[in-house]
Formats: sequence, structure tokens, C-alpha cells
Amino acid sequence: MIKNEDFIEVLGARVHNLKDIDVRIPREKLVVITGLSGSGKSSLAFDTIYAEGQRRYIETFSAYARQFLGSLERPDVDKIDGLSPVIAIEQKTTSKSPRSTVGTITEIYDFLRLFYARASDAYSYNTGEKMVSYNDEQIKQLIIEEFKDKKVSVLAPVIRSRKGHYRELFEQIAKQGFLKVRVDGEVLDLTKGMKIDRYKTHDIEIVVDRLKISEDTENDKRLSETIVTAMYHGDDVLMVLDNETNAVRYFSRSLMCPTSGVSYPNPEPNNFSFNSPKGMCPNCKGLGKLYEVNLDKIVPNKQLSIKQGALAPHGPQKSNWVFKQLELIAERYNFKLSDPFESIPEAAQQMIFYGGNEKFDIESKTLGITRNYKIDFEGVATFLQNTYEANESKSLKRWAKEYMNKIACPECEGSRLRKESLYFKVNGKNIAELAHMDVVELAAWFATLEAKLSETQRKIASEIIKEVRSRLQFLVDVGLTYLALDRSSKSLSGGEAQRIRLATQIGSQLVGVLYILDEPSIGLHQRDNEKLIHSLIQLRDIGNSVIVVEHDKDMIEHADYVIDIGPAAGRHGGEIVSEGTPSEIKKQHTLTADYLNGTKEIEIPKKRREGNGKILSLTGATGNNLKNVSVSFPLGTMIGVTGVSGSGKSTLINETLYPILNAHFFNGVKKPMPYKKIDGLKHIDKVIDINQSPIGRTPRSNPATYTGVFSEIRNLFAKVPEAMIRGYKPGRFSFNVAGGRCETCKGGGLRVIEMNFLPDVYVECETCQGKRFNRETLEIRYKGKSIHDVLEMTINEACAFFEPIPKIYRKLKTIKDVGLGYITLGQQSTTLSGGEAQRIKLATELSKRDTGNTFYILDEPTTGLHFEDIRVLLLVLNKLVDKGNTVVIIEHNLDVIKTVDYIIDIGPEGGKKGGEIMALGTPEELIKDKKSYTARFLKKELH
Repeated sequence: MIKNEDFIEVLGARVHNLKDIDVRIPREKLVVITGLSGSGKSSLAFDTIYAEGQRRYIETFSAYARQFLGSLERPDVDKIDGLSPVIAIEQKTTSKSPRSTVGTITEIYDFLRLFYARASDAYSYNTGEKMVSYNDEQIKQLIIEEFKDKKVSVLAPVIRSRKGHYRELFEQIAKQGFLKVRVDGEVLDLTKGMKIDRYKTHDIEIVVDRLKISEDTENDKRLSETIVTAMYHGDDVLMVLDNETNAVRYFSRSLMCPTSGVSYPNPEPNNFSFNSPKGMCPNCKGLGKLYEVNLDKIVPNKQLSIKQGALAPHGPQKSNWVFKQLELIAERYNFKLSDPFESIPEAAQQMIFYGGNEKFDIESKTLGITRNYKIDFEGVATFLQNTYEANESKSLKRWAKEYMNKIACPECEGSRLRKESLYFKVNGKNIAELAHMDVVELAAWFATLEAKLSETQRKIASEIIKEVRSRLQFLVDVGLTYLALDRSSKSLSGGEAQRIRLATQIGSQLVGVLYILDEPSIGLHQRDNEKLIHSLIQLRDIGNSVIVVEHDKDMIEHADYVIDIGPAAGRHGGEIVSEGTPSEIKKQHTLTADYLNGTKEIEIPKKRREGNGKILSLTGATGNNLKNVSVSFPLGTMIGVTGVSGSGKSTLINETLYPILNAHFFNGVKKPMPYKKIDGLKHIDKVIDINQSPIGRTPRSNPATYTGVFSEIRNLFAKVPEAMIRGYKPGRFSFNVAGGRCETCKGGGLRVIEMNFLPDVYVECETCQGKRFNRETLEIRYKGKSIHDVLEMTINEACAFFEPIPKIYRKLKTIKDVGLGYITLGQQSTTLSGGEAQRIKLATELSKRDTGNTFYILDEPTTGLHFEDIRVLLLVLNKLVDKGNTVVIIEHNLDVIKTVDYIIDIGPEGGKKGGEIMALGTPEELIKDKKSYTARFLKKELH
């Protein structure tokens, strides 16, 4: 008998569509919650258990602190017992900021910064010597040893290699009581009004004291005071000048090069951060990349003349200020605007590109007078650079970017850090070199590091090294061996991003925590899935409870306990259909059990489609990790693009193929990754891309507004005779603009009552009773239904109601076809599950008229879908292909892969070791391939 403490007990959960359910979830076990998309899995895991855990945590703060945090609403549940601290790892995509990298998300880079700040050696960037730093007492001893019985001057450097006349500086030095300065190696007396050549670079030092070094006490005291004064004026650096030989020796309290006197500030973790002004490269502001004007893009064809439009940004000659200036430049350099650009003199070309100010005179022979002209021209390249850097307008920036190339910053060579930070080294490597290694190389480097450190370094760094090693090991465990720490997080795929966050969590090795994960297997190849399951089991074994919302067969079979929610979705779901161990679940007669034990399955087509004989071929794609890939897509078929995570699927399809097609058909602005050529565009006439970005989730957005069907419904209501008599326009039937909506609740249907120290309470608006519209608007009826009644209809009801109106019916029918007949038209988007939102998006795109030559690109459309939902989705996609369209699916789900007509498998591994085409052909042909991982797993499915 399991004791009560070994359960998380949830009693009376009624969040969203849950029907007052009671459930006991075993603690310190791997529990999978499964069921149809929209059945209430996330409502139980996230909106009930996680929300309550988070609320309890915030309750522990004082009332004063809570007013800043905002209180969380208590989920609609009678009681939850046995809840541990909760951490949720959801499917949110990572930050799109160019400053966020794999190193910063996993926090490994933060440990490296600390490591370098405390245990690295500094080297001079001038001479490569090791830097030294002394305290005042050491400096005094060194001066006495080195300059014994010699006459010396102690100098405080104030200006180093800077231009200027420095009159005010000399006055200031004189006021402080000093009599001499050393300028550019020459000692001078300070005189009134003294200044030097302002256009030359100078070195200026104050002569603080001149003395003979000996060991007596009086001299000792004088030297100590001199050192303090010189350090104060010289910013912690002083120089000792031997009066006989004129040799100079530098001393510094900071790190300093003994020969050249270059000094660095003492290192702090900030000095190694490319997001802090102390560490970032001043040229590229820590981004590692710059945009630089490309002259070949400004003048793509040098045979053209300026008059014909050789300068691409300005086009053919017009009568405007720019061309008037160009005419003056032509006068000045003796050429005509009708001359080919390549024949224009070099000096004139430089002025056209980079501008200049010049006055010149021209004698007019006919009139016998001299006219003077003034050129004041910014230059085409300079103008583009300034537009890109300083202009607020996004479209202008985008226009300027067309004539620019993205290059690695020449100062930091793409490392993002300032010069000084790159000269702090451990075992011969600087921090940027470590960030550039992939995880495997870095782990190997750290494995042998301790033997190569000095005793002090080992003491300081042992804890840091231990942390870094365990975090790197975890990245290896979830199959991310190919990532480098400096990889920008916006280039990560959805699956990679989620596993990095999982790695960060497991890296922190917490115990006694309840982890809730939302479909961690998304974007994961079957091969990596085994590693992921192993990681979750590891998390459970160290003493945590793990709840996973998942549809993956392997994950369900490895679980200790499974909860199946159903029987259907939406208002027909929300009940627990069965629960128990995986073997107990399989014996039940539920939808999930049928798919697990093989009673039901997604059919393998009897015959693969051949296609229409036409192909679209892409040659020489080399973006990211693709190794000169050339591939053909047989049109009129369903094509699966497969391969392990990070192998280059998204690069090939989303980053190369889609932008090419989008630019060709719809003038898209996104630049494709590099490729040589594309053939066969004439065989298709439209491209539709359905990617992973989430649909806009605000309480005011709903399936009707998102799919655009609400606009059609409003137009219909505006044409009802009563509405026309009253002069109502379609805007009258919108709950987002004033006019037709209820003004008390601004069309929300609910009113917020703010409670201090307690969560805000939402009450039904007393004016409209939650109907969102005012009385006059609701009086307009179409077939006896008001606009509010229409929003309350389910998609199935609305399909029957609007059947005579093709525009509306087509969109609703698609939503119904993808299996969402149970949701209402007016359901808030915030209450849709991940799988529902994904299918609303699919339905929106799929309801666009297909031409029979449309090219659809779907990126993991099975996200959040149960086996049954996938079957329904495949029916819709097969209908599209049967009409002659082409569907390309990037997918890991074997149920989808086994039903496609043609597979393009990319591999063999991820990252640098990927990017090659492994196999092409039908699933039956693919499984003969010995090297492909996909073939290995697909074989089991086909037999």
C-alpha cells in the first residue's frame, strides 16, 4: 500500500474544460499525461498543478512585496495536497535577441567569465609579455634595488598618444605646484600660456620629484610620498626616468606590461561580458558582426553610365539635389554623366562614394568670366551607412541593408570582446576561443585542465571547473554535442531551445522538485529521444517528481504511471478515461490504448504517388552547416524532410527554399541563405509556409478573428436589411472598436475589479451580461441569431448555419476538417491548447484557395497532436496533394514519415557533422540505407 504522502492529490479540478476531476499522481515517478489535443492535459498539468505551486510560492512573500509581483489567481480546484516546489519547462521559443547565446542561456558562459576574472593570466597586447602588478611597498623596494645611488626623476603620465595643445592642462599642473613637465621625451619648465602643436600626437608626464636614490630613512620617506603623489596624478601608473641614460621604467598598481607600460584594469567578470560596456568590443558593441557598404552592390553594372542608373540606390538621372551635385563632380573631374561608370577617374569615384567638400573655379570661355562652384556631397556609401546606423525608420534601414554586407567586426574578429579581454589566458586559450569550441571539444579541454594549472589557480577554480563540467556533460546527454557556446540563440530550432533549458535545469541538480514538461520530444529525432527519456529518468532518480504532457509512444512506454484524459476534446473532454502503468493502460479500450496496442493505427498508403513528373530543383545550398547540398523536390507529392536535430533541415527548407519562393511570388524581403541556382519555379504558382511561431494570444483574439472569418460574418450582418436601415457598417459588429460594443466592459464581456493584495476578480459585465455588444447591436439578427449567438456557436454548428455562404463556409469547413469542430467561434485564444492553436493556424493557411500548383511547407505540424489528431490532419493534407499540390513536411514523427511519398533525409549527425543528403526516395527505398538513422527507426514501423 502506498502511503498518502507519496501522492500529489488533486481534488475537484474545474479549470477550463476539466469536469470536477479527482486524481492522485505518484511522487518521485515519471508520470505522463496524454490524451487528444484539447482534452485538458495542459489544463491539469500547467493551469492547475503548476499555477497552484507558483501561487503558493508568491504567497510566501510579504504583502508589501506581493503588490509589486501581482498576485496570482487561485486555480479553480478544491484542494491540492503533497505539492513540492514546481518548475515548468514550456515550449516557449528562446529569446530572439542577437545578444543571447547558448553560453548565456545555459549559464556556462557566466561561470567562464568568473573563472577568467579570478584565475587567468594577463599578457601584453604590445609585446606578448606576462603583465605584472605591484603594491606601493614593492614598487619602492624595486626602485631602490634598480636605481641605487642614481639620480632619477619620478614622473606621472597624464596624456598618452593624444592630439591637442593642452594649454589648460599645463595651467592646471602649474596651479598644483609642479614646476616641470616632460613632453615627448623632453623635460621643460612650465611657463605662463605654454602650449604645444595641436595636430601632433603627444605624451605628457608631470615631473613629480627629482632625487638621488639611497637607503637612508629620510630618503625612504620622501620616496614613499613621491610614489603616492605620482600614482594619484598618473592614474595608478608612474614612470622612473634615469637622468643619465634617459632610460624609463614603468610601475603600476594595476596589471601592466613591464616594457611598454600598457596597463589593464584589474579583471572583473564584467570585463569578459560582451553585453557590458566594460567588456564589449567598442566597434561592434558586442555583436561580433557589422554591416558594411558593398560598393559592388551600389554599382552592380560598371558599363552603365550614371545617367542610365549605374548608381543603384539613386536609379536613372532625375532633376534633384543629388544629381546636381554629381554634375558638379563631373565638371570638377572632367567627365560626363553619360560616360560608362568604369571610365570615371578614380578620384571622382572616391568622391561619389565617400563625399567631400571642395570649392573650385571654372573659366567660361564664351563669356570670358570665372564662375566658382562648391561641392558639398555626403557620398553615396556614407549616406547608406548613416541611414542604416542612425535612421529610426525600419523600411529605410531595410533599404540601406540591401547595399550592405554583414561582415565579422574587423576589430574583435567576431569575438565580440574588447582587445584587453582577449589577452587574459588560461592554458594558452582566451575566453572567446573556448566559446567557439563545440561542447565535445570544450568538455575534453576541461577534462585535462586541472593538471596544467598552478596551485593557486587550482584552488580558486576547482568549484567553477566542477560546475562547468557537469553542465557540459548534461548538454552531451541531451544530444546537443554539436553546439558551440557562442552560437546565437535565435538560430536554434524549437527542440534545441527546449532541451537547452532542460539541460540548464538538470544541471542545477535540485532535489525534491516537481518538474512539469510540455512535450519535450518536439523537434527530436527518435535517436535523441532515447537520450531525452534517459535524462528524465535521471532527474527522477535523484529524487524529483516529473510530469510530462506528451503524445510520444516511447515516452508513454517508459513512464512509471500514465494518466489518459478524454474521451474527446474541448467540452467533450476533461475527464480521466484511464490511469495506471503503461501495461495497464494498454489493456483498456480507450483511443490512446487502441493506438498503443496496435488495434488502431495510421494506415500506410497502399501505393506511393509518383507525382506529376515535374520537379523543383535547388542547387548548391551552403547556408549554416549545409555542405553544398543539391536536391530535387518531385512536385505533386507529399515530401518528408527528415534527419537528426541540428542536421540542417530548417536551414534547407525554411531559410533557403522558402525565402527564394516567397521573394519570387510575393516579393518577400527575407534573404535566403547562400545557394547557386533554382530551377522549376514555373511549375508552381504560390507558396504557403506554416511555421512554428505561436498565434497571437490575447484575450481579444479568437478563432473567428484569427482565421479572418469574423470579418466576413460582420460584413454579412451589415447587409441585413435592419442594419442597412439603421446605417450600421461592419465596424458596428466588432467588439474591439467603439460603436457597437458594450462601453462598460469595452467589449471584453468581463469587468476587472482590482483588489489590493489579492488577485484581481473578473466579474460578468452587468450592462451586457457578458455578451460584449450593446443592446442596439444585438437587435440585428441573421436567421434569428444575433452576433453574440454566432460567437457562441461551435465550429460544427456554424458550418451547418453558414453553409449557403461559400466565403464563410470554406474557412469554417477547414477548421472542422482539421478536427476542431468542438471549439466555439468566440473562444479566447489564450484558452486554446498548443495543438489547437497549431491547427487553427494550419486551417487559416489551408483555407486559402489552392491552385493545384501550390507549394505548402509545414514545419513539424504534429506539435501537440495525439495519434488520432495526426490521422485527421493527414487526411486533410492528402486531399491537398490529390488535387495536384505539393506538400513538404519537416518532421520527426514516424507516423507521418511512413505515409509520405518521398523522403529527403539529411545527416548524418547535427551541427558541423551534418548538412549532407543521406538518402532520397520512397520510405521503402530509404530503409535499405545502412548509414541513415531515420531508416533504422522507420524499418520497425513499416514491418
